[in-house]
Amino acid sequence: MDIDQEHLGIPETDYSSIIKMPSGEFSRICKDLSQFGESMVISCTKEGVKFSAAGDVGSANIKLAQTSNVDKEEEAVVIEMQEPVTLTFACRYLNSFTKATPLSGQVILSMSADVPLVVEYKIGEIGQIRYYLAPKIEDEDS
Repeated sequence: MDIDQEHLGIPETDYSSIIKMPSGEFSRICKDLSQFGESMVISCTKEGVKFSAAGDVGSANIKLAQTSNVDKEEEAVVIEMQEPVTLTFACRYLNSFTKATPLSGQVILSMSADVPLVVEYKIGEIGQIRYYLAPKIEDEDS
């Protein structure tokens, strides 16, 4: 019997923006912003990273700037940016991803236009967990 097997893999990608931040902070932001709407906009610029959501009850914006002098490395916010990126994601999936928060003190968010967001938790010397989430696409006709 001859079965053709296609290797499914995730290609290595160079991301426009990489954000390293405390995983507890990311979890809190996702939880808080999900109270305002179903979607969260993550915008990374040279000024920092902005998380925002809007809905019937109002809107919320949380801005984080890069931190330079922090006692613990995992409490730092580090932003590596080649070009500005603004993408919209479903809060419910991001909140599911944050269930991995206890496994790691820091989370890495990797973003590029028209490419899925990578939410990565490094787990000590064992390895890492990576979640991939495609951005929401705005309707052309609306």
